[in-house]
Amino acid sequence: MMTNLFSTFDPSTSFNTSLNWLSTFLGMLFLPMMFWFIPSRLQLIWMKITMTLHKEFKILLNIKKMKGSTLLFISLFSLIVFNNFLGLFPYIFTSTSHMVMTLSLALPLWISFMVYGWINNTVHMFAHLVPQGTPPVLMPFMVCIETISNVIRPGTLAIRLAANMIAGHLLLTLLGNTGSSLTLITLNILIITQILLLVLESAVAIIQSYVFSVLSTLYSSEVN
Repeated sequence: MMTNLFSTFDPSTSFNTSLNWLSTFLGMLFLPMMFWFIPSRLQLIWMKITMTLHKEFKILLNIKKMKGSTLLFISLFSLIVFNNFLGLFPYIFTSTSHMVMTLSLALPLWISFMVYGWINNTVHMFAHLVPQGTPPVLMPFMVCIETISNVIRPGTLAIRLAANMIAGHLLLTLLGNTGSSLTLITLNILIITQILLLVLESAVAIIQSYVFSVLSTLYSSEVN
C-alpha cells in the first residue's frame, strides 16, 4: 500500500535497502553489446551520435590546445541519456529523477570549473562579474546579480533534470492508475494517450541530457 503518490519514486526496495541505485550501472551491461559485432548497426549509430556531439562541444569549448576535452561532456551525456531511457521501462528505478543523483553530477563539475577559473584566470573571472557597457552606477548591483546567477547554476542544472524526469513519470503513473475504473472505449483512449506520452518522454530523455551536457560545456568555456 502506497503512503502517498511520490512513494513510487522511493529508492528503497522491499528489502529496505537502496539496491535500486544499482540501475544507474545497467548501462555498463548494455554498452559492451554493441562491440560484439564490428561494425554493428548499433555501434555505427552510437559513433555517429558521438561524433556529432564532439563537433558541437568543440565549437562551444573553443579550445584547440586541450585535445579530448569534449570526452567528459560526451560521457556525461551518455550516462544521463541511458538512465533517462532505462527509467521508462517498468520496474526500473529512475536515478536521474532524484536530486541526490543530479546534484552529485552538477555540483562537482561547477566547483571544479570555479576553482580552475579563479586560480588560473582570476582577472577574466572578475571581468565576467561586470558585463561590458554597464554604467558605473549599476556596477555594484550587477556584481551581486552575476554572483547570485553564478552560484545557483548547479542547483538549476540539478532541479531542471530531476523535475523534468519526475513530471513525466508522475503523469504516466497518474493516468495508469485510473485504468482499472474505465470502460473499454475510454481505456483504448487512455492506452493511445499513454503511448503518445511515452514517445514524448523519450524525446524529453534525450533533450534533457543534451541540455545538461551543453550547459555544462558552456559553463566550462566561460572560465577559459
